[in-house]
Amino acid sequence: MGRGRQKAKHTKIARELKSYSPNVNFSALESELGHPSSEEDQYVDKWADQYEDEDEDELERA
Repeated sequence: MGRGRQKAKHTKIARELKSYSPNVNFSALESELGHPSSEEDQYVDKWADQYEDEDEDELERA
């Protein structure tokens, strides 16, 4: 296959991929990955209160 035919084939494939948009069911994907879909189960940082914020130290020094 010559360079011209190869480039034309790649161009055709690139156009097909550019216009391709699959339908995605995000709620099914979330449940499959094990991520809770409700906002009630938000992330809680159990280490947040153990250490002081670095920003507060900088403000006290200034």
